Amino acid sequence: MIKKVFYILLIITNLFYAQSAGNSGLSFLKLGSGSRNIAMSDLGVVAGTELNAVIYNPSILSLLNKSQLSFSHNQLILDLRSELLGGSFSLFEIPFAVFINTTTISDIEIRTIPGETISKFNANYFFAGLSSSFEILKDFYSGFTLKYIYENLYTDEATGYAFDFGLTYTGFVNGLSVGASLRNIGTMNKLRNEETVLPGDFRIGASYSLNVVDTKIFLTLLSGLQKYLKNDNYHIHLGTEIGYDNFFFVRGGYLSGYESKSVTTGFGIRLKSFNLDYAYVPIKYGLGDNHILTFIFTF
Repeated sequence: MIKKVFYILLIITNLFYAQSAGNSGLSFLKLGSGSRNIAMSDLGVVAGTELNAVIYNPSILSLLNKSQLSFSHNQLILDLRSELLGGSFSLFEIPFAVFINTTTISDIEIRTIPGETISKFNANYFFAGLSSSFEILKDFYSGFTLKYIYENLYTDEATGYAFDFGLTYTGFVNGLSVGASLRNIGTMNKLRNEETVLPGDFRIGASYSLNVVDTKIFLTLLSGLQKYLKNDNYHIHLGTEIGYDNFFFVRGGYLSGYESKSVTTGFGIRLKSFNLDYAYVPIKYGLGDNHILTFIFTF
């Protein structure tokens, strides 16, 4: 019976986050990071102006001029929730960022026959990451992230390590940036009998930001392509952000190639050093919608 529970759990998470990505596990690594990024189509590899974008593309860390502290709560389907804590700082004039993520699927019921539940358990996932970046040429940045990963399903647990690599270039014209990243390249120890395959991920995109003439309106547009390495499907991401007076922001996006989701929305409020961001992703088939809340403090 326990094996059946595990199979159902893996099917649910893979269906929700990447319909064709069934050749890998650890679907919590596919979760978006930060309400702003998720609201703008969950591409993240470009248009990074805050700490959580570093999880998509670690080279963005070189573009953050101030230290930040961030916390995100991600409420998903079927008692699935995720919390992300991050911080950025400079040491010997080298930028660094650290991240801690916990993801839990709670109250999974155990039965041997139809009827009363024998007991319940939680599926627990965790990663801790350290990122850094540097300018390799003028306006051309490179970055990396090292991750420690842990998973626990009932009485079984496994650990492993992964590597992310990213590039950003901002030297074409003012306001235009292009970026690419390769994420979750690594290995896991065996979970009982088999190693869980990491969800390797490639992203590339471009963003353009501008001030609307003679107004307090600021506009950002982005587009890009994303692919999980273990399947043949490509996902197109389109996103936008409209900001007024650097205070209030409205965001939206579109993703292709997912059966259960396609539209992302959200908003943000900035009060001096404090940001409050919210994202909403409607999910089809009655699975329950996705709500993400992020708090950021800039030092």
